[in-house]
Amino acid sequence: MSQSGRIPSRDEAWNLLCEWTESPGLRGHALAVEAAMRFYARKYGEPEEAWGIIGLLHDFDYEKYPTAEDHPFKGAEELRRRGYDEWLVRAILSHADYVNTERQSLAEKTLYAVDELTGLVVATALVMPTKKLAEVTAESVRKKMKSKGFARKVNRDDIVKGAEELGVDLDGHIANVVTALQLAAPALGL
Repeated sequence: MSQSGRIPSRDEAWNLLCEWTESPGLRGHALAVEAAMRFYARKYGEPEEAWGIIGLLHDFDYEKYPTAEDHPFKGAEELRRRGYDEWLVRAILSHADYVNTERQSLAEKTLYAVDELTGLVVATALVMPTKKLAEVTAESVRKKMKSKGFARKVNRDDIVKGAEELGVDLDGHIANVVTALQLAAPALGL
């Protein structure tokens, strides 16, 4: 991490997310990505709080600025305006392929690897009889991943590419994200 600015507190990041994002679905996605980032930070011995903030804020501008021309650029402008560390800004910019910011750090690669996958895991939970993450397995997610009609907005190519860039086995990665979200199930309401 660089020292060019500051990392907001978790409460400050949550307040910024809520200020810019009203949709419960987008807030839930942010919480899911935060949980997966925190899981991987613990796994890799990295700063859990900072990684969680990246996950929480990665799409905070999306509701206001959903186009590729604006997202995540408007968010990056706001983070810089607030004096947040460039390491955080760069990680958030790197999660969108069209930004052309090469993912270099482990945090950047992890954010990309978990972003789409968290959506697929949550969608899988929502079709379970109890609609609970406790029922979800890596195998059930993998099966749903093969069904192109299921959760159509989830980019399967990004999931595969993310695991490759992170240097992890896809099935193991899916299992890790399932575990991360199961641990955060109360916060996710699942």
